[in-house]
Amino acid sequence: MTDPNIVGWAHGTFGKAEAPDTETLMAGVTGPALDHAGVAPEDLDGIFVGVFNNGFSDQDFQGALVGMGDERLARVPATRYENACATGSAALHGAMDFIASGRGKIALVVGAEKMTATSNAEVGEILLGASYRREESGVGGGFAGLFGNIAASYFQKYGDKSEELAMIAAKNHANGMANPFSHMRRDFGFDFCNAVSDKNPYVAGPLRRTDCSLVSDGAAALVLAAPEVAADLHRAIAFRARTHANEPLALSRRDVTRFDGARRAWDAAYATAGLGVNDLSLVETHDCFTIAELLEYEAMGLAEPGQGGRAIREGWTAKDGRLPVNASGGLKSKGHPIGATGVSMHIMAAMQLMGEAGDMQIADATLAGVFNMGGAAVANYTSILERVS
Repeated sequence: MTDPNIVGWAHGTFGKAEAPDTETLMAGVTGPALDHAGVAPEDLDGIFVGVFNNGFSDQDFQGALVGMGDERLARVPATRYENACATGSAALHGAMDFIASGRGKIALVVGAEKMTATSNAEVGEILLGASYRREESGVGGGFAGLFGNIAASYFQKYGDKSEELAMIAAKNHANGMANPFSHMRRDFGFDFCNAVSDKNPYVAGPLRRTDCSLVSDGAAALVLAAPEVAADLHRAIAFRARTHANEPLALSRRDVTRFDGARRAWDAAYATAGLGVNDLSLVETHDCFTIAELLEYEAMGLAEPGQGGRAIREGWTAKDGRLPVNASGGLKSKGHPIGATGVSMHIMAAMQLMGEAGDMQIADATLAGVFNMGGAAVANYTSILERVS
């Protein structure tokens, strides 16, 4: 089986949207994605939709909403996927499997979430659905509390890394200034991110507000095509590798100071692609909390366990560093509409490889890594992308 290529995309602005629901958000990106790819609606063989929902909306059956928002798509077979914060990547993998198996030639992948119409208390409760409620429903601080506990455990084992987390937050907010799709285009600087204040209080454990990603609305869509179809289109981004590794849902069954599932996903991707971390031009990684990005430095092989702080302190992951991480601003600045995130991350990487990233552009980008995870590193997806044409 041969994996399809990414041949086009569209990305909405993340933030507090006037659009009332995911139907409207998705309608804003589906048509533009097809236009960008040079593909007509009647050419589509399938639509793959990533929406977490879990209570953000009373309206479910989200796969069918694409056809409600754009009537031209109403009779294309559509399926909805959910895999916590990796929902977008799950939809992408479903579409890729569909084409690789020969069941279709062209597919549309759409990710979306409408979160800001829900109160903060309700958001926290909804997101706890991505935890093991039998053991973790009572954690203080909601879903942020899980990562607060992870950060506290890491600090206990390796020492206080609050400054390193603040450096990650400051880096990503500075990078997000160049991203026109970002929810928060504001450069806070290290000093603000590092200090605890009325505007930057502790949220959970040692995590401050600036260590946490944003509650956002948004949608993103991309078009996939079999390689023989992509050869006749305007652009083609190939997957040198794509992997998916899982870990137990309950944190009690894992060493929370290591993202072992993420490491296995990265190791499998490197083996498939025949390369290593030092061959990558850039990485878009899942910084739902700054401690997650720190642990992901270690999982991707950039630093040894307990040494992830070196990567940010020594400038390795800066935009002009040896491996730029989250040149888009990441989830921290760009925002984290759950179902859209995995799709967005692949679009950000594809834009870099096509030289279409504008002020975000990394010079001479040839290989891009993407890591998207669901829950606290439970469902782990890694992609390695390269430009074909």
